[in-house]
Formats: sequence, C-alpha cells, structure tokens
Amino acid sequence: MSKRFLILSLIGAAAIGAVTAGSLAIASTSEEPTLEKSTVSYVAPADGKAGALTFTTDVRDDSGVRGLKVVAWPASSKLDPTEAEMRHVESARCRVTSDTSSRCTYTLKVDGEAAELVRGTWYVSALATSEDQGTVFVSRAATFDVAR
Repeated sequence: MSKRFLILSLIGAAAIGAVTAGSLAIASTSEEPTLEKSTVSYVAPADGKAGALTFTTDVRDDSGVRGLKVVAWPASSKLDPTEAEMRHVESARCRVTSDTSSRCTYTLKVDGEAAELVRGTWYVSALATSEDQGTVFVSRAATFDVAR
C-alpha cells in the first residue's frame, strides 16, 4: 500500500469521525420543549356577562418556541386527546420573553351554549412545538372544576 493512499485513508477516517462526533454532540444537546408555571382559571358567566377559561404557561426550549396548541375537555367525557389530535386544535397566543422562552396564554370566551358546560372536573391538554420542531405533549397540563 502506498504512503499516499494510507495518508488519504487516515485523513478520510478522521474527517468521518469528526463529522459523526459533531452530529452526536448536536443531537445530544437538543432537548424537548418544557412547560413551566402552568395555571388555569375558569370564571363562569353570570348576570348576562360572559365568562372565560384562561390557561397560561411558560414554554422553554433551547431553539426557541414556535407555538402552543391547547384544548380543554371534561374528565367525564373520557376524551383524552392524543398528540396527533392536538395538532388540529386552537393555538395559544405566545409572547417571546427571551431567546429560549415564551409566555403562552389561551383564552376561551364562555357564553351562550358554552355557558351550559358539563359540570365537574376538566383537564387542559397542551402541545408545545419548538423552532427546531421538537415537541412535548402534556395530556393533563392543568385541571379545573366547573361548578355552575
């Protein structure tokens, strides 16, 4: 084997090793988005005034936050949405708070027929998506009760 071929082979192997190591380092530092400080409030309609359901959470990801999908559902319905189904529900409004986080708020006006919501425990499901397309699905991101 010639020295030239041996040297080229070693350089090629080193380059492939460096690319592979770099790819593994990038893959290992990528994290899924997280939801923090989630809160929910439900105000029933009263005296002819509309009520509201408001869900707020801080979404964080090292690549930034693309968006948050939210749906509220009664526990008695056994609905339990999946991550795939969450891609087709309403989006929260997200306000960037830093390069890696956003404060997202979902508000639903409760009036008319919605005022006759099923009484009892309700859950809020959330699907966060980061700028690098990472996702996190939280089937029960918050819980609240509808009393009247």
